[in-house]
Amino acid sequence: MAQNDLMSNAEDVADRFLRVTKQYLPHVARLCLISTFLEDGIRMWFQWSEQREYIETTWGCGYFLASLFVLINLLGQLGGCILILSRNFVQYACFGLFGIIALQTVAYSILWDPKFLMRNLALGGGLLLLLAESRSEGRSMFAGVPTMRESSPKQYMQLGGRVLLVLMFMTLLHFDTSFLSILQNLVGTALIVLVAIGFKTKLAALTLVIWLLAINVYFNAFWTIPAYKPMHDFLKYDFFQTTSVIGGLLLVVALGPGGVSMDEKKKEW
Repeated sequence: MAQNDLMSNAEDVADRFLRVTKQYLPHVARLCLISTFLEDGIRMWFQWSEQREYIETTWGCGYFLASLFVLINLLGQLGGCILILSRNFVQYACFGLFGIIALQTVAYSILWDPKFLMRNLALGGGLLLLLAESRSEGRSMFAGVPTMRESSPKQYMQLGGRVLLVLMFMTLLHFDTSFLSILQNLVGTALIVLVAIGFKTKLAALTLVIWLLAINVYFNAFWTIPAYKPMHDFLKYDFFQTTSVIGGLLLVVALGPGGVSMDEKKKEW
């Protein structure tokens, strides 16, 4: 009984939060989501020579192709961010950013690093949710027109986005025997499963946002490290990638889990 009361109170708090923030939460979610692309695009501008030299040395592709790689990353990311924030050609912008993720995964050998690969996939999950949201906005222009057949891709995009987002949390699990680590792993895994299957989704996603925000500020405080140290760039990369996943979770909070979820199935029961 006490557990039910606690859950009900938590859901009430989440509902009140959504009512207060519903006007601007999707905008904050989109800004958080594209933050890693925005930061990386700006970094490409200020570290043009270093990035070009890295690609040229690693792949032996020559000056021209290495410069072209940096240019594509710079324009693709900054252009995609501008389109998403201005709500113009969002679907094309998302596909472009998907391409950037794939390009960087190969170019920086992320494919062979499970931790960074899972984080890139989680970032892709956030973009899937953004893509689903843009489809939803397009459909709203035709309110009252039956679109059952066309809504299925959106629902499965939301499912795919949720599942990919939780990969971020797999990289945060600690495999040691301390009580705190075991407790964190159990609670984190439970919340991950709830978001993935779409049960108590908004509450679980909001809890994950708070947890991830705390971890991000504590462990990835790049502003405390001098800019000339390599750790500064590493923590900054981690910080903004985590912020993007927070943005994806905020989209889940703002828009709900979609049709392929336990929350939606409960309404039919």
